[in-house]
Amino acid sequence: MEVTIITATYNSERYIVDCVESINNQEYPNITQVIIDGVSTDKTLELAKNIPNRITSIISEKDKGIYDAMNKGIHNANGSIVGILNSDDFYASQDVIAKVVSLFEKTGCDAVYGNLDFVDAEKTDKVIRHWNSKAYKTGGFQKGWHPPHPTFFVKKEIYEKYGVFNTSLNVSADFELMLRFIEKHRIHVEYLDETLVKMRYGGESTGSLSKIIEGNRNVMKAFKINGISVSPFYPIVRLLPKIKQFIKR
Repeated sequence: MEVTIITATYNSERYIVDCVESINNQEYPNITQVIIDGVSTDKTLELAKNIPNRITSIISEKDKGIYDAMNKGIHNANGSIVGILNSDDFYASQDVIAKVVSLFEKTGCDAVYGNLDFVDAEKTDKVIRHWNSKAYKTGGFQKGWHPPHPTFFVKKEIYEKYGVFNTSLNVSADFELMLRFIEKHRIHVEYLDETLVKMRYGGESTGSLSKIIEGNRNVMKAFKINGISVSPFYPIVRLLPKIKQFIKR
């Protein structure tokens, strides 16, 4: 099975090498990477091109935001499995993709997800928060559960059947997509109980209070768009598991 990893970049020179090398160092052989760049003005593309890599396509053009870039990447993915790794994130170990593919092959599932560590931006061995996903149970989204999106690997045919990211939702389009796939359409998902991705803390959805507030508004819209009822207190319910992740790390 071929796996395509999509990475959206914009002036990402600070961490792009870590991202690309974490893909290049994977033990699984059949991996390609697609970079969708928003016309970076720094050395992002130069760095990506000048290290050993599995990049098969680089598209650098203006876009309408990170989810628009991800949609372009999905369209250009050749793999039967699609993963998305942000430019400042990296895989936790060299056998991540091998284990993900093995679970796809063993179960015949539509998607695989795992755990994620939020780490210090520079001291990446320092874990700030551990996201232990746990196995999906029907109605889990309404109770505050959802997988960490960077660990979410999906068959490309699922995107083709149920659609890509809703770009009107800004910082929470990944939540809406997973809600649509898992809770609404009940795709077959499998949980891999291992840390798959290290995410530098302070990204697009965690970097400011305004983004957090906007994100909560958008997740409420996500439920409405998909015709799934949810308590008006859901933003509080959603916050509780995240607080526990800081305490239990």
